[in-house]
Parts: sequence; C-alpha cells; structure tokens
Amino acid sequence: MNKTYIEEAKERWGDTAAWKEFEKRPDMSKETGGGLMKLFAQLGEMKKLPPGSNEVQTAVADIQRYINNHFYECSDEVFAGLGEMYVSDERFKKNIDKTGGDGTAEFARAAIRVKCGNSSEKA
Repeated sequence: MNKTYIEEAKERWGDTAAWKEFEKRPDMSKETGGGLMKLFAQLGEMKKLPPGSNEVQTAVADIQRYINNHFYECSDEVFAGLGEMYVSDERFKKNIDKTGGDGTAEFARAAIRVKCGNSSEKA
C-alpha cells in the first residue's frame, strides 16, 4: 500500500478499532491491493446494470468481503463510508475509474448505498 495513504489513514482513524485491526494484518502488499482493484474492474463491467441488481450486489458484497479478509472488519456502516470516499476523494475516484472505466467510482458508491440500505434504488 502507498505509504502516504497509510500515514494519512493513521492520522484520521488511528484511534479506531478498525485501524488497530488493520495494523495487525501482516499482508499489506501491492498484491493485496491489486486483488481489490480486480474486483473494481469487474464491477466496472456491470455499469449498464442497475446498482440494485443481483449481479451488482454480489460484486459489491465481494468487495466488502475482500476488505474484511485482507484489511479490517468492514461493517455496512464502514462500507457505506468507504463508498462515499470512493467518490469524494479524487485519488480514490481516479484509481477506481482508471481500473473500471469512467464512472466506476460513482457506480460503486450507488451500489454500496443499496447494499447498506442507504438508497431507494432497486434492481
């Protein structure tokens, strides 16, 4: 993972349980982040589908599960916050859109909102 991102995250969330769990995880390699970006690439291929469709919801559940397995416990509340950050932080938006095509970050946020119950959008 990018050292600058890690330092910034520690400054912002260093006192949270999620951060403490993150620090205990031994595998923060580029390969781990690459696996996450593969999931965003797959999600990007689904942008023509509704965010609430079964296929899209399975894809965002896979992203959440990946975060749980490789980074930290990613509750729906945390995941909803990540979805917002994927759009509001230009660095994340740029990387996600580069991986999955223009609009993937926005699409991911919409799909995450559905999954986490923060949207009226349905399949």
